[in-house]
Amino acid sequence: MNVTRRPEGLDDAFTDGPAEPTVPAIGLVGWARWAWRQLTSMRVALLLLMLLAVAAVPGTMVPQRAQSPEKVTAFLAAHTTLGPWLDRLGFFSVYTSVWFSAIYLLLFVSLVGCIVPRVRLHAGALRGRPPRTPARFGRFPAQGAGRSDDEPRAVVERAAAVLRAPYRVPLVRSYRVDVHDEGAGTWSVSAERGYLRETGNLVFHLALVGLLVAVATGQLLHYRGQVLVVAGHGFANAQSQYDTFESGSAFDPSSLVPFTLALDSFDSAFDPTTLAARDFTAHVTLTEPGGAPQPATIKVNHPLTAGGALVYLQGNGYAPDLQVTDAAGQVAFSGPVPFLPQDSVYTSRGVVKVPDVSGGQRQIGLTGYLLPTAVQMGAGWRSVDPQPKDPLLVLTVWSGDLGLDTGVPQNVYTLDTAKLTQSRTDDGRPVTILLHPGDTVQLPDGLGQVTFKALPRYVALDLRDDPATGWVLAFALTALAGLAASLFAPRRRIWIRAQSTTDQDQGPTVVTAAGLARGDDLGLDDELDRVLAATLGRAPAPDDDPPAGTSDEVSAQEARG
Repeated sequence: MNVTRRPEGLDDAFTDGPAEPTVPAIGLVGWARWAWRQLTSMRVALLLLMLLAVAAVPGTMVPQRAQSPEKVTAFLAAHTTLGPWLDRLGFFSVYTSVWFSAIYLLLFVSLVGCIVPRVRLHAGALRGRPPRTPARFGRFPAQGAGRSDDEPRAVVERAAAVLRAPYRVPLVRSYRVDVHDEGAGTWSVSAERGYLRETGNLVFHLALVGLLVAVATGQLLHYRGQVLVVAGHGFANAQSQYDTFESGSAFDPSSLVPFTLALDSFDSAFDPTTLAARDFTAHVTLTEPGGAPQPATIKVNHPLTAGGALVYLQGNGYAPDLQVTDAAGQVAFSGPVPFLPQDSVYTSRGVVKVPDVSGGQRQIGLTGYLLPTAVQMGAGWRSVDPQPKDPLLVLTVWSGDLGLDTGVPQNVYTLDTAKLTQSRTDDGRPVTILLHPGDTVQLPDGLGQVTFKALPRYVALDLRDDPATGWVLAFALTALAGLAASLFAPRRRIWIRAQSTTDQDQGPTVVTAAGLARGDDLGLDDELDRVLAATLGRAPAPDDDPPAGTSDEVSAQEARG
């Protein structure tokens, strides 16, 4: 019986049998290294890219405060329970929220950490030599053989020239080639191509990094403003001149180029049958710093470049030129008032606020519709054509306190009637005022009179300046080119061996060839046939088998492939 004895000098910790393995603690550094490897892996980069696309979806479904603050306000008013929670989570400012920025930065770090080591390895591979010619060709998927009357060295050098020459794409070298003297009258050439595949892959990922940087830079430095310009008037490119203005956090208002833009006239064309819009053209005069005024035009989808910004034609309408005098005969309001189109025939709604009345008189508010081509139908009116063939203003009158002195901003296109009283007839119906261009009508309740002086057009202009737009396009095209190269550039290796033989019947030199591709490559056999045919000076016959006893020891069946 075998007895395990305790060696002398050991304490009671000694036990029979194998000792339990001790697993070293990973520690903080180990966990950090593991986290870095996970973050910089390609699968995590792809996951973050998909997550970024998903995170951008709410920005297209929920109104964004930077682009449409009035829509955000309306959404919060309509969804009193859901709206505040979405606001806390940043859904009304998706692209500047903490969670979207975190995904964006993690994707950037992941791509950089993934690309840097791969670039280093790829650079080393480009400087390396093709793998040496294998001793046996029988295990390769593409094979070929033939005979030549030339010496083995001459055959191999001719094969090397064929492999080096550009093929299909001019000036693009087909293969990297290395010629070997194997001794005993045997020469071989090894060739490799397809590094463009990995190069394209790296270019694609580098372009993605550049795209992320360009988009982030554009978000920091861009600006966008909207302004309504009435014919005969203009505006200067200053932040205070815009109706709405939003910019990146790094934008400097002093960087705005101080150009001026005046609207000379506006032309519109509609289909006479369907009344569908055919053409809109704004004729403007642009004056840039140090330059003379220049006439220009702005059309839909044909913006004007001014001061580095693109000026888009976003909308148009009518702005009735009105003059209101109060009860004392003083002009309390005068100027064009933009009315917003409500339908395809430009039935437009607008509001006129007259706060500057004299002698403590009640303030006046006028609200109603402009009908470009008015036709009476029963007791009402409607427009039947978008062109101003017979314009008519239909207004109701309010008086009291407009609420403009509270310090709370008001929408210029709505009338707050909380402290106003509507003028009514003796039978209680609202007083309606009808005005054609040139008409002057007395306001009810002794409030004064209103004159419809003219009907100019206005345009809604959208100005955008994003200094990264060109870079975004360049990186996007570069990424597309890199992706195409990584998908379609074949990775191939070809070996050709030429060796002397004592059999002079069919030629003193036996030529064998083999090819290998990474992944599925349906063109590998044709490529090997092309190289072998060019090397031999003819197409290889299917029964060109090397004789038995060659140094390669390839059977005739293997040589045929």
